[in-house]
This record gives sequence, C-alpha cells and structure tokens, in this order.
Amino acid sequence: MAQSNVLAAISSRKEERLNSGAFDQVDARTFNAVMLATLLWGFIANAAMVAFLAEPVMQMVANMNRWVFFIGYAVLAFGGILLAQLSDKPILSFLGFNLLVLPMGIELCVLVPMLPAAVVTKALLLTGIVTATMVLLGLVRPQLFMGLGRTLFIALIVGVVAELVATFVFHYYGAMFDWLFVIIFSGYIGYDIAKSQVYPKTIDNAIDCALDIYIDIINLFVRLLSLLSREE
Repeated sequence: MAQSNVLAAISSRKEERLNSGAFDQVDARTFNAVMLATLLWGFIANAAMVAFLAEPVMQMVANMNRWVFFIGYAVLAFGGILLAQLSDKPILSFLGFNLLVLPMGIELCVLVPMLPAAVVTKALLLTGIVTATMVLLGLVRPQLFMGLGRTLFIALIVGVVAELVATFVFHYYGAMFDWLFVIIFSGYIGYDIAKSQVYPKTIDNAIDCALDIYIDIINLFVRLLSLLSREE
C-alpha cells in the first residue's frame, strides 16, 4: 500500500508539471543544459563512488544487518524521489536527486567490483548506445513515446510483482525478467525525454526530468550487467 501511494504521488506530480512554473520559465537551451548537467553530476558521483569507495562500502554492507541495509536503501531512494518530485523548489529537488544517487552508488559499489572488467565495459557501451538511440528517437519522433506512459507504468508494476513472486515463491533466477526490464527502461528513456520537452521550462522541472531519466539509465545499466554476467 505504501509503495502504491508513493508511485501514485509521483505520477500525480508528473502531471502537475504540465501546469507549473508559469512565471519562472527559462529558454529551452538553459532547461536542457540544467537537465544534462544534473544527469552528468549523478553519473560522475556514482563513478567516483565505485572508483574510490567500493572497498569500504562493500565492507560496510557486509557488516550490516540485511534488513537494516534494505530499509535504509528504500528510505533514501524513495525519500529522494518524493522530495524531488513533490517539491517545486530547485534546491530541494536537487537535494532529492542526490539522496537517490547515494543508494544507487552504494548498489553499484557492491555490484560492479564483483564482475569482470570486460562485462562492465560492455554493459557501459550497450547502455550508451541504447540511451543515445532512445534520446534521439524521443527528440525527433516524440509521438512514438507520448502515449506509452500508462503502458510502461503498468508493465513496470506487473514486472516487479511477477519478479518478486518468481524469485521468492518459485526460486526462479533466469534472464527473462532482465530482458523484460531492459525493454521497459529503454522505452522509459524515450518516453521521459519526449515528455521533458513538453513540460514548462523551469529549473525545477529540468532537475525532476533529470531524475526520471537517471532512474531509467541506471536501471538499464544494472539489468544489462545482470544479463551479460550470465554469459561468463
């Protein structure tokens, strides 16, 4: 129930963006520059965490109670998303963005060092190719994505529930769900890019859009890591 309320609040806030910021808009170039800079900040922060903090983070996670870790992860991730998406102040949205970047960076610190460098490199390359392709399509052919929001949302929720049931009830750990989420998050990149261009051009909306796209790309990367690691 709590997760449903969080998702409903986020969805509602996305719709509210269409009618926000009537008096504090910037030009399209500034809007897209802020969105890109925010995205790059998140990716650079994650890369720095993996490069310099992976070992202490792994030790911290190993010594931490599993439930404490999961609860802390969820609080930071959902708290960051809610703070960013429900706020109309850029500074609070950027704070929320960073609260999300932190647990995602911790997850990458635990996951990436456990995999061969070739797998990580290939996943990065494929993520870049898919992202660039979907961004281009989202900008050039936005009509391909504008009607996909509800479909993608339903597919995501059904996929999450189905994966939890398959994992904990049937002990299924195959690649089917990785493929499913690669498709879903690839579609979300195009959708969130297309949607970002119709929101009012405010700094707060630019940061919120960057958070949406950041979630898409990071999840795409993690799922590609899982798929490629199965081939080793």
